[in-house]
Amino acid sequence: MNYGQVYYNDVANGVGCRTAFFVSGCTHHCKGCFNEMTWDFNYGVPYTKEVEDEIVESLKPDYIAGLTILGGEPMEIVNQKEIRPLLERIKREVPKATIWIYSGYTWEELTDKDNKRCHGEDTDAILSMTDVLVDGEFMLDKKDLMLRFRGSSNQRVIDVPQTLKSESVVLSKYNDRDESRKL
Repeated sequence: MNYGQVYYNDVANGVGCRTAFFVSGCTHHCKGCFNEMTWDFNYGVPYTKEVEDEIVESLKPDYIAGLTILGGEPMEIVNQKEIRPLLERIKREVPKATIWIYSGYTWEELTDKDNKRCHGEDTDAILSMTDVLVDGEFMLDKKDLMLRFRGSSNQRVIDVPQTLKSESVVLSKYNDRDESRKL
């Protein structure tokens, strides 16, 4: 797996001060994507043990709320192979860190065991370690700058633990509009 960037002390991609990890590779190719260069699975540099060590260490200070994984598409099957061990390590070494994942796949697609495009042997484990999933492709015609933590109104901010518990999608308290952005 390649990645394009790691942002330390990011405050735009989830609640609190976070580490944001932008993986490479995406087959959605959403019109108006803000990070089009990461569609290419070969974009950026290789993900290594040293990068993983830096990410895990970055999560340890008390002021860091957690890790956000975006891209590209973290939930492409090939990327899941690297994401799962990273999350397992974080859950062992930094259990206070919350995990946010941005995916162009919907919850329904990710949990459909017959959907081989995005559901593989690592998917359920990854979702079980995720606190918030922002799901759905970005749709330029539904772009809304007033939305918190998402770019278009079709996307959802999902409370994953509650969704797994109830077996139906439970929206996060962050799935709202940010009225403070009005000029």
